[in-house]
Amino acid sequence: MKQQQHDLFLKFPGILLRTLLAATCMLFGLMPAKAASPADPDKVLRYVFPAAESGFDPAGSADLYSSHVIQSIFEALFTYDYLARPAKLIPLTAEALPEISSDAKTYTIRLKKNIYFMSDPAFGGKQRELTMADYVYSLKRLMDPAIRSPHTWMLAGKIKGLDELVEAAKKSGRFDYDKPIPGFELIDRYTLRIHLTQTDFNLGMILAYPSTGAVAREVVEKYRGADGRAMANPIGTGPYRLGQWVRGSRIVLNANPDYRGMVWNFEAGADPDDQQIVARLKGKKMPQIGRVEISVMVEDQASWLAFESDQVDLFQLQGPLVPKALEGGKLKPELAKRGVQLSRIVDPESSYTYWNMRDPVWGGLTKEKIALRRAVAMAYNPQEEINIVWNGDAVPLEYPIPPGIVGHDPNYRSTIRHDVAAANALLDKFAYKRGPDGWRTLPDGKPLTIRYSARSESSGMQMSQAWKKAYDSIGIRMEGDLRPFPELLKAEKQCELQSRTSPWIADYPDGDNFMQLYYGPNTGQSNNGCSMIPAYDELYKQTQQLPAGPERDALYHKMARIMEVYSAQRLGYSRYRNMLAQPRIIGFKKHPILSCEWMYFDIEKRSDGTRHQKGG
Repeated sequence: MKQQQHDLFLKFPGILLRTLLAATCMLFGLMPAKAASPADPDKVLRYVFPAAESGFDPAGSADLYSSHVIQSIFEALFTYDYLARPAKLIPLTAEALPEISSDAKTYTIRLKKNIYFMSDPAFGGKQRELTMADYVYSLKRLMDPAIRSPHTWMLAGKIKGLDELVEAAKKSGRFDYDKPIPGFELIDRYTLRIHLTQTDFNLGMILAYPSTGAVAREVVEKYRGADGRAMANPIGTGPYRLGQWVRGSRIVLNANPDYRGMVWNFEAGADPDDQQIVARLKGKKMPQIGRVEISVMVEDQASWLAFESDQVDLFQLQGPLVPKALEGGKLKPELAKRGVQLSRIVDPESSYTYWNMRDPVWGGLTKEKIALRRAVAMAYNPQEEINIVWNGDAVPLEYPIPPGIVGHDPNYRSTIRHDVAAANALLDKFAYKRGPDGWRTLPDGKPLTIRYSARSESSGMQMSQAWKKAYDSIGIRMEGDLRPFPELLKAEKQCELQSRTSPWIADYPDGDNFMQLYYGPNTGQSNNGCSMIPAYDELYKQTQQLPAGPERDALYHKMARIMEVYSAQRLGYSRYRNMLAQPRIIGFKKHPILSCEWMYFDIEKRSDGTRHQKGG
């Protein structure tokens, strides 16, 4: 027997070795080893956030900067092709794109096997495989009233049985995660069939949004706070894990050593630079970057000096910094000569200013309230803000859906035009009279004041000054209210701000993502102006039954006109996103939808031999 085994080993050594290893694993109850991450710990990317993050629970955070970290740690079922423009949906943890029924009410999704959560004490020292039950749990968390997720609008009214589960939780004070609902049909560990209450052609894109990333119930139950959120202990299946977090100052991400990796295999698009990216990255196993060090720098000048002194590898250039690096939308010759790289796109963004429709002074649908808001809308000139605050680095918006998003109409023209004389005449007509001091009062003679809120840094101060100029021109007192970004977001979701310029960057590349911003039931989530206009809401419901196309576009046009009539918002602009990269960055291209891209590009090791700061 020994001789036969020896001969067999000589003839088929690989087969026998694998057989013996498998038998050993079975004997001792060991799991097969997971693939090690291909990331190099000596490849360090240094990045800048221009505003503080809020936390790293997919269900609890909504700001763009937290989303960078969430997308690095947690994985949604789907994502987007790195190079394809317009944005193209592709599988991430799913085996393929969803199978969709003809009426778009049933989605069947199959999960890849052998995907594991990163190690954590919550798992009791065992490997924890990702299953479809984790996605069901994670999606339910978006609806748990205790968490007060800002992403509830994505699923509310859509999943069979889910709203009933929410109502039961509101009555009992406890969300029953174990109760099955007809909308989430688990066929097996790796197959989920989602049954919708109504047609939805965008569910696949919603399931690519970072807030739908898979979290493990064991982790949440171990680390959650009183509000049900687990902000400081993010444990997912993604390429990075949190190494250090100094709130509002510094974040360090280290490559997840157990990440399975992915082979870079994207195809070049129409952009001529794509060919060079493909040539340098095709076939590489990703991620290559072993560590991401993020510094929060709310002052523009500080981030620019850090980039100039080579303390930052990649950062967003905006506002007052644009003239330092760009001329006519292109890099200045001295930067190009140094090898600095520029990736520039018009963000799929709508920056609009709202007046809180629940505010007793500025809200309401009566004629005098509409006249007040419309007059202010006419007094303001978005192009001046673009020129002064953003140094011309933005494009004005006429339509609620920005360029690059399905449903955008470049030929649409708003009825709201900059006209100070007409604005003053409108206020006079509706009895907003000027007093002896030149300031207007309410029709009943009481003082009229607006509180405009903005971020407490240079661009926020400039925006506040620009709006004060508009209010001054029509005799309305304005008080500036400057606050840190996370504080603004919190107050906004509770309808506590009177007015703010709110930037919304696409969650998914469809017009629905922007038209839902003004839908009444989304108040407290994405409807920051807390508006509820019945005529608008009724048309929005109708758009939910339609795929992208002329019929839906016609409804969007009607909805845009309703917005102008009631003037609950003033459309502003879409800013350019200018990403500057040091010469050592390999293959970076700003994606219009993905929050971050560092799992898709590479970086050369620093020539000075330094690796990173200590800590994390």
